[in-house]
Amino acid sequence: MHEMTLLRDIFRKIGEVAETNGAERVVAVTLELGAMAHISADHLREHFTHESVGGVAEGARLTIIENPDPNDPNAQEIILRDIEITEEKVVR
Repeated sequence: MHEMTLLRDIFRKIGEVAETNGAERVVAVTLELGAMAHISADHLREHFTHESVGGVAEGARLTIIENPDPNDPNAQEIILRDIEITEEKVVR
């Protein structure tokens, strides 16, 4: 599944950004969904929620920007546009 490969890459990037910035967790993520990415925004949201469990992005607010242009060079992509992190220590 092409979209799952893209999503795994996004989670790798999210983890790298969090680690580089010493973040305890990611509080918000914005993704751009290409018109030809072969996944709906709702389905992407479900996969994101499932894949984030146990990671730094668990519980993060997800914004999905849908790009309707099938001729856009990134029409087949899911692109990480923004990450909001926090450096607060999580008390457990």
